[in-house]
Amino acid sequence: MVEITVILPVFNGEEYVGKAIESVLNQTFDDFELIIVNDGSTDNTLEIIDGFDDTRIKLINQANQGPGAARNNALDIACGEYVMFLDADDWYCEDALSTAYGQITRYGADMTFFQMINFDGERYYPNDWFDMKSFDESFENRAFHPSETRGSIFDLSVGVCQKIYSHEFLNRINARFPEGIFFEDMPFFFYVYLKCERISIVKKYLYVRRKHKSSITNVVDEKFFDTVPAGQELMRIFIENGWYDVYRYDLLAYKINGPRFALRDMPLKHKPHMFDLIKRDYEQIKQGPYYDDFLDELGPVKRKFFQDVLKSKDYNEYEKIK
Repeated sequence: MVEITVILPVFNGEEYVGKAIESVLNQTFDDFELIIVNDGSTDNTLEIIDGFDDTRIKLINQANQGPGAARNNALDIACGEYVMFLDADDWYCEDALSTAYGQITRYGADMTFFQMINFDGERYYPNDWFDMKSFDESFENRAFHPSETRGSIFDLSVGVCQKIYSHEFLNRINARFPEGIFFEDMPFFFYVYLKCERISIVKKYLYVRRKHKSSITNVVDEKFFDTVPAGQELMRIFIENGWYDVYRYDLLAYKINGPRFALRDMPLKHKPHMFDLIKRDYEQIKQGPYYDDFLDELGPVKRKFFQDVLKSKDYNEYEKIK
């Protein structure tokens, strides 16, 4: 048993994974294990991992299954009392584990947030999301319940790497990542957050988030097709756990906006397929018990998008209607 398990999934990360690993091994806190999941890399990632000789490293070498399955497979063998996640192109500040561990144990929390800062290759810069601006000073230096953030839950960062989690808590609620899709962080976060009894925050930068041309959230391409199934999974979680009625207004807006913005911003060559995915989703909604809620609860812009998609047989017709 160790105090912290750090989970690091990587796919073709030869350019950056070495720095990510070093940032864990060089922590001021040393009671940890690092589980690296090589998710079917075809570049020199495995050779770089094998170049580290440290007994705290555990390696899962698997065929490519995607980030959700990689994290789930690591959770299955994790021995730490607490769990943290690291993306292969990012890195920890040297006191990240020590500070995160100190905060979550101090308040007996199920989950603790910390700040992340962006790095674009030349400069470090913050943003409101990763600076946790939704949490004012009244949330500091204590544990709180998710019901205290009812009006701002969808303004919170869903990034799984921005938190430390109680491993016992994750096991107790059977927290798992959706597999086979990108944007797996999003449904995982909301399920875990709303299952928490005690949450805490520390407003200190512990994590550096690298922004580069290949970042998943930096380029709106075919990966954003998965905003549709991720949104469907989110609806399922809220409905099955009895949270739908409490969060309905903001939940429906949140579900609409992800694919709506993806359709708007992605290259033209991807738009017809993206539209088809959205339309199939909306047709299912129209046949289900929540259709009237979408019509009644959405604001005018999102409701028009919802109705225009349903009226259109394909993307070209949608463009004309829009």
